[in-house]
Amino acid sequence: MRRPEDPAGTCRASRRQRMLGRCACQRLALVMLIACGLGLLLSGCALRTGKQPRHEVTPLYAATSAEFQQAAGSLLGSSFVSGNSITTLANGRQIFPAMLGAIRAAKHSINFETYIFYDGRIGREFTAALAERARAGVKVCAVLDAQGTRTMGAQNEAQLREAGVEVVKYHSAKWLDPRRYNNRSHRKLLIVDGRIGFIGGVGIADEWSGNADSPQHWRDNHYKVTGPVVAQLQATFMAHWLETRGDLLHGTDYFPPLASTGAYLAQSIRSSKANANLDLMYLLAIASAQKTLRIENAYFVPDDLTRLELISAARRGVKVEVIMPGNLIDQQLVRSASKKHWPELLEAGVKMYEYQPTMMHVKLMIVDDYFVSVGSGNFDKRSITHNDEANLNVLNRSFAAEQTRLFDQDKRRSRPVNINEVHSEGLAKVPQQAAALVTSQL
Repeated sequence: MRRPEDPAGTCRASRRQRMLGRCACQRLALVMLIACGLGLLLSGCALRTGKQPRHEVTPLYAATSAEFQQAAGSLLGSSFVSGNSITTLANGRQIFPAMLGAIRAAKHSINFETYIFYDGRIGREFTAALAERARAGVKVCAVLDAQGTRTMGAQNEAQLREAGVEVVKYHSAKWLDPRRYNNRSHRKLLIVDGRIGFIGGVGIADEWSGNADSPQHWRDNHYKVTGPVVAQLQATFMAHWLETRGDLLHGTDYFPPLASTGAYLAQSIRSSKANANLDLMYLLAIASAQKTLRIENAYFVPDDLTRLELISAARRGVKVEVIMPGNLIDQQLVRSASKKHWPELLEAGVKMYEYQPTMMHVKLMIVDDYFVSVGSGNFDKRSITHNDEANLNVLNRSFAAEQTRLFDQDKRRSRPVNINEVHSEGLAKVPQQAAALVTSQL
């Protein structure tokens, strides 16, 4: 016998089914979104919004030539300008006193951008110096990367804000977009009164203190800059300030007339997710090497195209040398991913060395004893496709000789990589290589 129809019950059941269906669809959509986001991050393609070279750059001229200067000055966004002075500061013992001294002497403006700012003795010193100048009436602006400064300490941040420092956290985690959060400001910039600039690889943390004299004190370089190129460093800071605050800082407090202070020809370049100038600069410089190519970098994981350029340079007779961290590295995943391609580099004639005394955090490239690039850029896909970077390029034999002396000094404290040892260790696994892309690198 058929049961009487229950229209109300049927409707309730249908509504429950529709609701369950919608919930299932929503759960599936969320899972797909998370999977898609992770896939983009691990593939290294999440931020490939700018155009990048897809083929090897043809060697057409030497890095010492006028043609190279013209091409690099045109392609990388800023022309080389003359009349600059650049002081090399090795390790925290020289770096932090110079930076703090410039901050404490500021009269009009301080623009400060960093990836790393940790709580500790050094962090508190910088907090006190910046806060004191802000209270004295100096306009102090700080762009602090949200990820790299998450352990700066609430007290330090509060002290800065209460003193009148305008603090911006770059790409905070509150934005529910994994691509945005994985795009970090890795730049290390300090510009005082628009006249003195600092650029390099150093973060504001106790790890960089001392003189690379123990495993707890890292090895690094930073650079004090005066002359016309400081205006380009200032413009790099302003790019992020405009992006985050929409506030245009200009006038003589930020862009004063800059007279010649030295003999160095220099340019400042900035690289971002939309403009991969770092990648282009590496490829152009390697292709223009004719005699020597020295690379010292904390995170050496060149992508396929850069690796081909390095191999081509070695095979055409360029002496290619690379110094990397050894076992004392803050990111073992990066070192593991790097090792995958060591055999083909070594077989092509590239000489590779692992720095032994402590973590080596230098970012340095020297081409033909003439062209030098220093700054925040690592030699890996993360710096090229995920991070916003700032480098200083210099065309000068005297400056190149000074950097080569430091390079050779570090090489003497490094262990040559033996190809037989690399083969015996085996290659990095794919998950390790993928994880290296999303690992926080300093």
